[in-house]
Amino acid sequence: MSTPEAPEPANPPKAVQVSFWLWVASGIVFLAGYVILFLNRNQLVAQIIKTTTDPAATPDRIRSGATQALVIALVGAVCLTALTLLFAWKARQGTRSARTVLVVLTVISLLAQIGLGLGSLITLLGTLVGLVALLLMFLPKSTTYFPKVSRRAL
Repeated sequence: MSTPEAPEPANPPKAVQVSFWLWVASGIVFLAGYVILFLNRNQLVAQIIKTTTDPAATPDRIRSGATQALVIALVGAVCLTALTLLFAWKARQGTRSARTVLVVLTVISLLAQIGLGLGSLITLLGTLVGLVALLLMFLPKSTTYFPKVSRRAL
């Protein structure tokens, strides 16, 4: 009996290869931004304490709340980066749906940073690099690399 051979992986177009490495760079910069933000939390807390006029907001409560929010943001950044890198890898392999997931993850990242104010210039720079990587995946040469699913196959 002969064993079926695994199909050879297709060689992705240059734009998809560059896109993958931009996703890696984006993840590193994005995550570094949140680590820096977390490490500088004392300065952030001091600034919030100075500008707060609410008598119920004691320095201890502000410090505790800010630390918790930054821990949640850091854990979220780690998860978002891991998912982004996973789906960038899958897109590099030619999985069409991975591009869609990367669009959704990028939108979530932008909304969290701009809409909720959970970011910095460094994290926005990481997201901007991710946007460039995303655009590369939708170039005409890249689009032909991602096969369409035919309705007959469903």
